[in-house]
Amino acid sequence: MLNIFIIFAPLLLYPHLLKLRNKPRVQRFLVFVLYAGALVATMSFPIQLDGATYDFRSIPLTVGALYGGWPVSIMLYATLLAIRYYSGAPHILLYCLSLLPTFLLAFLAVRRFGELRLVPKIAVAVALCTLIKLVAFIIYFSGIGQLRTFAFHFWETAQTYLLQGVIVALCVYLIESLDRHQQIQEELIRGEKMKIVGDMAASVAHEIRNPLTTVRGFIQLLATVPLTETKKAEYKNLCLEELNRAERIISDYLSLAKPDPEQIETIDLNEELDYLSNVLLTYANYNDIQIRVHASRESGLTATGDRSKFRQALVNIGKNAIEAMENGGTLELRTDKRSDGPAIVVSDSGVGMTAEQIKRLGTPYYSTKTKGTGLGTMVSFSIIKKMNGRIRIKSDVGRGTEFAIVFPERSWSEERQSG
Repeated sequence: MLNIFIIFAPLLLYPHLLKLRNKPRVQRFLVFVLYAGALVATMSFPIQLDGATYDFRSIPLTVGALYGGWPVSIMLYATLLAIRYYSGAPHILLYCLSLLPTFLLAFLAVRRFGELRLVPKIAVAVALCTLIKLVAFIIYFSGIGQLRTFAFHFWETAQTYLLQGVIVALCVYLIESLDRHQQIQEELIRGEKMKIVGDMAASVAHEIRNPLTTVRGFIQLLATVPLTETKKAEYKNLCLEELNRAERIISDYLSLAKPDPEQIETIDLNEELDYLSNVLLTYANYNDIQIRVHASRESGLTATGDRSKFRQALVNIGKNAIEAMENGGTLELRTDKRSDGPAIVVSDSGVGMTAEQIKRLGTPYYSTKTKGTGLGTMVSFSIIKKMNGRIRIKSDVGRGTEFAIVFPERSWSEERQSG
């Protein structure tokens, strides 16, 4: 049992060795260190059976050689001979001669071992481990004229051969299982990275599409509808603002690792309501949606945060509301002074959502739209939360949805100063 524990001990650290595939020299050196230690330990604790001495040195020698390659094989054989020499064992030259054929066998096995499947690998490992012990014993005992001793203890010897075959087969199976598990993990990580890249690309496209859709709508209005000079100037300014917003969105994604500091300012919710209605106007007209705007005359309808990002969140929520009304409808935008703070409300007469859909809304990659990524809504929720706001959602399936974005009476910066 002690020898078996010694042999299986390197497997505890083997998963860490698998992570060093990109550093083959370091990996081979560590394989040598582990199996050289197992080799020394097994030779230090031999087994006595009916007067004959046995040990399991061939197992770490075999496994280390097969999984470390020919450089490790050479070093393990050199370690074996060094231990034999310094232990004062007799006939060292004869022992070297008896190991030479087994080294050639190991060298041939190592060349093709990595290309084999699991079962052939187990078969090769068992055969090599058996041949190393058998060939070395026959040559060595023949050289010292004690081949009868080998034959006399045939049953005890056969038992050790059978046991070491089972052990080396189990070792190979466990190593291959660990290797396969590591490969699956790496594939999952690669797949997850590709998914993140795809989701990020979809998120960028989603965020950029909002201002571009607005710009396209106003350009169409400028080209097809007779407008006053005041309206033309207003639409041109809105187009420029939306293009600037698209540029800022791109900059935000490019600087995720080192985000720029936000421009915290006091935001008038009525002004943002007017901005939102103008931005959504062409998109709403294109989808046969009427927009109704109700600005409250209450005082203190303000919030604190980054105006650009707040507009990004509002446009995302407004566009989602329009897209929820597939057959036309009414989009209502209003500000309100509630008991817990000022609010800006976006409500639609669309398809509505179930309680389960509302619960999952704003989580990564969840969307009620078939072609949606959910990242736009997630970003919007994150922006509102960062402004210390709360989003309250009311919805009835088939009747519509209301998004109420409520901000505290006191700004976030004032709370920090008083704290």
